[in-house]
Amino acid sequence: MLDNARGLMTRQRLRLLDEPSLGLAPIVVQDLFRTWRASHGRGTAILIVEQNAKAALALDEA
Repeated sequence: MLDNARGLMTRQRLRLLDEPSLGLAPIVVQDLFRTWRASHGRGTAILIVEQNAKAALALDEA
């Protein structure tokens, strides 16, 4: 969670995420994906390896 907060506070051009939702509560995962979708919409490229493929692929719908 701390790494996600740090990454969102900086103006990164690329985010690399490896199983970021592993072990998190479903409501927290929804919030994170919503935040990453908004970040992607502002121009941040996101490379994500995720077991929840449906949610990860939905990031591109921003």
